[in-house]
Amino acid sequence: MKASSFNAFMARVDAAEYSLCRKLNRGASFAIPRRVFQMASRLGDGIIWYLVIVLLPILYGPMAVKPAVVMALTGTLGVAIYKLLKRVFVRERPFITHSTIDLAMVPLDRYSFPSGHTLHAVSFAWQATVHFPELGWVLVPLAALIAASRVVLGLHYPTDVLAGAAIGASLAELGISVV
Repeated sequence: MKASSFNAFMARVDAAEYSLCRKLNRGASFAIPRRVFQMASRLGDGIIWYLVIVLLPILYGPMAVKPAVVMALTGTLGVAIYKLLKRVFVRERPFITHSTIDLAMVPLDRYSFPSGHTLHAVSFAWQATVHFPELGWVLVPLAALIAASRVVLGLHYPTDVLAGAAIGASLAELGISVV
């Protein structure tokens, strides 16, 4: 597909997603939901996942070392994948393309496809929960909140989040297969 054809296709996708994006973004106009989603997004910057990787061996002992190392490796691979895809797809963030989408948090970079926050939230939560199921009641809702925050805060389209989740799930399965 030529670059101009691809750009035209992406413009149609952006327009198709605009309505849902705008509806979800309205949640950021209320102080309490906006703050909750901002906190979730900030945790999704990596802080919570670094903490999980470090705490797993402390809480679970030697049996958690290999899963923690594999999570760190899949996290590194995830960064490489999403950075490459952002350079390839160069999809502008919704608040840039649509003036009615309110930006409720400063983005870490310019482009939106795929959502790196969602990719890592799904990958880490999935892997940790497979190895330590009792963590699922905290990590799964947190991952969902991080993913939702990306659209609510005006930073991503729903398909950015879905793509990030799919890549994250794939990385999680890869990580689980080697432990």
